Order: sequence, then C-alpha cells, then structure tokens
Amino acid sequence: MPSFASPLRVEKVVGKCAGVLFGETERADPLLDLHGGEHTYAMVPEAKLDGGIPQGEGWFVVNARDSRWLHNELGAYCPFEGKDDAAFEQLGINLNVLPPGMPMAMYHEEPGQEGFLVLRGECLLIVEGQERPLKAWDFVHCPPRTKHVILGASESPALVLAVGARKGGASYPVDETAVRLGAGVDKEVASPKEAYARFSPVEEGPAPEL
Repeated sequence: MPSFASPLRVEKVVGKCAGVLFGETERADPLLDLHGGEHTYAMVPEAKLDGGIPQGEGWFVVNARDSRWLHNELGAYCPFEGKDDAAFEQLGINLNVLPPGMPMAMYHEEPGQEGFLVLRGECLLIVEGQERPLKAWDFVHCPPRTKHVILGASESPALVLAVGARKGGASYPVDETAVRLGAGVDKEVASPKEAYARFSPVEEGPAPEL
C-alpha cells in the first residue's frame, strides 16, 4: 500500500470470535498445537516501544499521537510499524493527514486488497479514471489491481485511515485526471523511487493535529 511510499479471514483482523459470529467454518489456527487432544496456544510476547515505535515482533498498544509520524509536502502519515522484525508482515495500516489538494500517493494499482476510511474532512477519489467525492465516514474498497488515488479536498487537512494487504509491489499507470491534479505520473513506472522522485524525502516530526 504505497503511501507517501494472502486473503485474510475476519478473525485475523478483529479476532477469531468474529468469524464464528458471522457463521464462518472453524479452521485450524497456525499458532495452535494439538497435544493429546488438548489445545496448547503459543504465547505472543508484547513488543517493546521506543518513542512510540515497536522494536520487535509482538503485540502492542500505542496512541497515534505518540507514534512515529513522517512528513513532506504531501502531508503527514503514521505507519505504526517499526523496521525489520517490527515491520507488519501481512497488513500495512496507516493514518494520513492530507492538506488541501495533496494526494496520499501517486495513482497506482497493486496486487493486494486495499481499504480507506475518511475520518475527517473531505477528499477526492480517482478510481479507474472516475472522480468520486468523499466525506467523513465514507469507506472505499479497492480489490486487487484497482487503479486509484485519494486527494485532500477540504479547506483544512483531511484525515484518512488506510489499510492494505502486502502482496507485492505497486505499478503506476498514467491517468489524465490524476496527472492534471498532480496525483499521477506522466509516464508509466513500476517503482516507488521513480513515481515519487519529484517529492522531498520524508522526515520524522511531531504528530499533526488529530
């Protein structure tokens, strides 16, 4: 899920109980060992935090205001994850603060499912060449290979939650509307380095107003 940058069952996101509630067939949990007919669950450790950033694998709780924020002219985003072992293996999840007219990413497609929830303000979605206005609490579902980008469209910065399955790299096709609005490439590229070459490198900074 570029941001200025295996299908999962319901229980992988919100807990195993949710899958049972909605009538899903129970399946073996990869963290579950069977010994003599009894269930033995592996213990998942708590990850240590340093400056709101996880330092290794494990569960953790952090307030977005205390987490790491990265800034450049496109706005600010909070990826929540750390580096190396502390990177999120299956899902990318981040908060994006989008100034008016600024895109969250360059117009792109990728092999994993993505979803976006506008938490505050208004945005403009460009999806498969179409423009759709978004307001607070609008949700956008993008199946794999859906070409899209979201731009801030409020008088004040918009706040968007973005989630994406990590299934491989993005590609950046040309779209006239996205190019006109400064949210796309004028020549198709397949690497983030090329797609974002005209923008400043991100720098760590304090959390914006949330």
